[in-house]
Amino acid sequence: MHADPLATVDTPRASGLLRNPLHALHLRRGARMVPFSGYDMPLHYPAGLLKEHIHTRANAGLFDVSHMGQIALAADDPAEAARALEALIPADIVGLKPGRQRYGLLTDAAGGIRDDLMVGNLGDRLVLVVNAANKAADLAHLRAYLPAAVTATALDRALIALQGPKAEAALARIAPQVAAMRFMDAAEVPILGHACLVTRSGYTGEDGFEISLPDVAAEAVAEALLADAAVMPIGLGARDSLRLEAGLCLHGADIGPDTSPVEAGLAWAIPSVRRIGGARAGGFPGDARILAEIAAGPSRRRVGLRPEGRSPVRAGAPLFAEEAGTEPVGTVTSGGFGPSLGAPAAMAMLPVALGTDGTRVFAEVRGQRLPVRVVPLPFVPAGFKRGRI
Repeated sequence: MHADPLATVDTPRASGLLRNPLHALHLRRGARMVPFSGYDMPLHYPAGLLKEHIHTRANAGLFDVSHMGQIALAADDPAEAARALEALIPADIVGLKPGRQRYGLLTDAAGGIRDDLMVGNLGDRLVLVVNAANKAADLAHLRAYLPAAVTATALDRALIALQGPKAEAALARIAPQVAAMRFMDAAEVPILGHACLVTRSGYTGEDGFEISLPDVAAEAVAEALLADAAVMPIGLGARDSLRLEAGLCLHGADIGPDTSPVEAGLAWAIPSVRRIGGARAGGFPGDARILAEIAAGPSRRRVGLRPEGRSPVRAGAPLFAEEAGTEPVGTVTSGGFGPSLGAPAAMAMLPVALGTDGTRVFAEVRGQRLPVRVVPLPFVPAGFKRGRI
C-alpha cells in the first residue's frame, strides 16, 4: 500500500520525527533508521536488504507497519456503517461477512484513487487500515461524507506484519487459533494476554498475518515472535522489493488520483454487485468513468516490465515505443532489483496497444535507452493460504 520507500524516503531531519512503539527494538537490533512518512523507520537491519528479502520468501519476516493508519467505523446498526462506506468505495461492503476482510479503494469524483485500504468486519464495527501518508486526509474525508450516525475513530494502536511460509507456525506458538484462519480472515485473538486483531493478510505476496495490538504490547509480542529462529526483523527496503515482485500497487507510486482502478488493473476489487446490472451498481465517487472503463476498457493499463539487461529501471523513467523515439509513451511507476528473481523488475503505465505481453519498449536511464519487455504480473506467484469463503 504506500509509496516506494526507497524512492520516497524523506530528507533527513534532526528532529520532529515520530517514533513507533517498536523504535527501541529497532535500535537494539542495529537497524539503519531513516525518515519515512514522518516517522523514524528501519530501512534494513545488519543482515541487509537482500538477505531480509530472501529470508521472508523462505521463512518468516517481521515488519513494523505501525505508521499505517487504523480507523474504526461504528453505528448503532452495523449494517448502516457498511451501507455508508459503500457510498465511498466501489466494493461489496454490505456483503462482507463478520470475520472477513476485503481490499478496497477510496475513489474521487474524477474516478481516481484517493487511497487503497483494507476493510475488516468485526461484527459490531468495521476496521480500516489505510496508508500512512494519507491517514489524516482519509479520516477527514470519512468524517465529512459519512452520515452523522456513523462514527469514524482513529485507533492509536501498533501494527506488525508477520510474512512468509513459516509465519503460521511462528504465530501459532503464541496464538494457536490463528492456524485455522484463511486468507483474508479477521479475528480478535488474545496474544500474551493482550487483545489483538489478527488478519491473515499482508503486502508481500506471501502467506502471513497483520496484528493490530495495544502499543504497550507491541514489544513483548514482537520479541516473542523473533525468539523463533525462523523469524527475522525486516525493514522498509525488503518490504518494497517483496511487494514489487508480488506485483502489488503502492499509492503515490503505481496508483493515485491520476489513476483509475481499471487502469491500475484493480477492477477485480469491484465486484459484479457494484457494476452495471448489479443490485447496487454505482453510487460511488467517479462511478461513471470507472464503470465505463470496465465495460469498454481503459486507454492505458499497468503492466509488468523485465529489463533485458542487469540494470534496474527505477520509478520515473520515461518509456519510448522506439529506441530513437522522441515522445514518451509511458512512465515507470516503480522498479528495482528483484532478489527472488535474481534480476531487475518494474511496473509501468502504458497505452493498451503497447501493453501486450512480450512487447518491447525502451526505458531512458541516465541518458541511455534500455530495452524492456512487457511481462505478466505478478513476477513471483502468490503464496496465500486460501480456502472456502
